[in-house]
Amino acid sequence: MSAVSPFLDPGPRTRPNTLALAHLSRDSIQPVYLKEASGAIDGYAEGAVINTRFGSFPHSTLLDKPWGSQIRASVVDTGSRGRKRKLNNGTDGEGLDNDTEDAGSGIATPKDVKTAASGFIHILPPTPELWTSSLPHRTQVVYTPDYSYILHRIRARPGMKIIEAGAGSGSFTHAAARAVYNGYPKDAHDARGKVFSFEFNQDRFQKMREEISDHRLDGIVQITHRDVYNDGFLVDGESPEAECIFLDLPAPWKALPHLSRSKPTVSQLASSELADLKTNGSEWKSPLRADRTAYLCTFSPCIEQVTKTVDVMRRLGWMEIEMVEVAHRRINVMRERIGYNIPAGERGATQAAADVEEALKKLKEIEGRYKKQRRQPGDGDGDIDMDEDDETTGNGEPSNGSGKTTSPSDQAEEAPSLKPWMAGRLIHRTEPELKTHTSYLVFALLPQEWTEAQEAAAFASWPCGKEKKVIGSLDKEARKQEKREMLQGKRRHKEPRSIPEGDGPSSPKKSKTT
Repeated sequence: MSAVSPFLDPGPRTRPNTLALAHLSRDSIQPVYLKEASGAIDGYAEGAVINTRFGSFPHSTLLDKPWGSQIRASVVDTGSRGRKRKLNNGTDGEGLDNDTEDAGSGIATPKDVKTAASGFIHILPPTPELWTSSLPHRTQVVYTPDYSYILHRIRARPGMKIIEAGAGSGSFTHAAARAVYNGYPKDAHDARGKVFSFEFNQDRFQKMREEISDHRLDGIVQITHRDVYNDGFLVDGESPEAECIFLDLPAPWKALPHLSRSKPTVSQLASSELADLKTNGSEWKSPLRADRTAYLCTFSPCIEQVTKTVDVMRRLGWMEIEMVEVAHRRINVMRERIGYNIPAGERGATQAAADVEEALKKLKEIEGRYKKQRRQPGDGDGDIDMDEDDETTGNGEPSNGSGKTTSPSDQAEEAPSLKPWMAGRLIHRTEPELKTHTSYLVFALLPQEWTEAQEAAAFASWPCGKEKKVIGSLDKEARKQEKREMLQGKRRHKEPRSIPEGDGPSSPKKSKTT
């Protein structure tokens, strides 16, 4: 490999011809392949440009920046872009061609680009988690809460090999590649961690192959266009020696017979709705590693699929079968500001009493207004005499004693100045709505293949029938006799020893004093 994938080692700064993620907002991320400015592109003299609702961002302003940098929007000329579009539509012919060439003749450098008055984004390195949030959806996506738990349960580690059936949009593929990565293979015989991905749809296969190449994951991910129901999981006629399997298929039970240690019987194939398996010659080759336990996970949205899959798993010898459903709920952390002196409408502001003192003050204010209304004449047409020591003004706003009213904004200014992001108390709240169901995860394991030679070696190390002090080696009467002897020994230790008459404790001798 000429360079390491940005998903594995993005480096400290952005580089040309690599993938970057433009973070627009909390739930909006846009992937972009950074390009160096080599001329007008799509009518822009600045070269390639990202257009968002926060402004326009030429690629030249995104290159050679530390990851996580805030990039300000730029002022770009969209007039030549419009002329370029007209030219592509075949209108106005040669006259517009000359205008477009003149508009794109100059190449704008980062120093020449003017910064806009407002708008910014953050440039982030690609990770499987961020890629899942920004990738183009071609099928149902396996989201981060699901695939992180799946990789943990199937025990994906660096250097291991994973079989993935149903690549789809590539969300799980990128996460699995990072999990098993322990270096790029130097040659075909270099055993490194690898993901063997299989996709049935031709269009999705072509798109996935392009993405794997663009992301520089060719040496770690090998994608194959195949119907695994009928053709199995062998790669170029050889076993991938996989230890972890993930099946994201409509009917995973049809692929399970291909994941056996030995060739399934006719009855096992009948339960999987398969007539026969295609094999290369008479020899059966298992895609699983013989000397390791294989861990499997299936991803099924319907409980009927789970029932059928579990039934076939039991028939084929899979063990420790378990179904799990992941419920994802986000916890929001924010600062909450409480008080009557906070202007209404601000983010995180709550118009309520911050403490007991403020609550009593508000109650006194309300009670004062109530008393003042009761002192008013019944007809409501007479003039109202206001005392000078009234706590409130005619409009209900508190007075500071000098005849001037104090508004909430004035009280906020008088309060000790704090930074906006430090004002208020730090709280956390869960999302009001729980995320909808994604799929059921069925986990199982297939023990390693156990040969007669391994059984003989184990018997030699731990011989059976020659154990001592082990339940089963003695009959019932012998065990009872051992129990009696043990109890008698305990009684002897508890009984006090009898002391002879002449051996009693002697009185202390008196000291001789002179």
